[in-house]
Amino acid sequence: MVKVKVCGLKEPEDVEAVNALSVDYAGFVFYPPSPRFVGQDIGRLVGLLKKAKAVGVFVNPGFEEVKKALDRGIDLIQLHGDESLEFARKIGLSRVIKAFRVKESFDLEVLKPWRKAYAILLDTYKKGLPGGTGECFDWEIAERAVKMGLPIFLAGGLNPENVALAVKKVKPYAVDVSSGVEKRPGKKDLQKLALFVKRAKGG
Repeated sequence: MVKVKVCGLKEPEDVEAVNALSVDYAGFVFYPPSPRFVGQDIGRLVGLLKKAKAVGVFVNPGFEEVKKALDRGIDLIQLHGDESLEFARKIGLSRVIKAFRVKESFDLEVLKPWRKAYAILLDTYKKGLPGGTGECFDWEIAERAVKMGLPIFLAGGLNPENVALAVKKVKPYAVDVSSGVEKRPGKKDLQKLALFVKRAKGG
């Protein structure tokens, strides 16, 4: 069964919902320009998690910044910028989810060196935005990546209306949602979130 990652968590109520819905991954944004930036609340929020792995989302961080997050209870590091493979190896590839922003001319060969990462996340390319676009990309690219035997997290424009189709078509390891289940950036719509998880898991 497909795994579910809920990203951009900022509110204790939303973390409690993640627990109740048996979500697999909880994403916390460590990128200050983002409206979903978690700030100093991270220790309290991670402490509320019961089952989900805590994922820290970074854009071109320094190593000390990443190390500090791991020391505060983050399980996995999602790299959403231009980070090198060498940087990821310093963290430990088995703890890294490497994000790639997909556009029409995307070359799947760039994914191969990351085969030993915990996972590869495919998101929609939008100039000036590292993520949270709320827009889909061509899922056929993700399908091809899955057929290469890569552990793919599918992101970009997923919501309760399209996630069942995405899972059926792409067969990813996991689906990732943020803006598709929000009332506003950083605040989840709990009804939409419950429906998303149910439909992603085949309910």
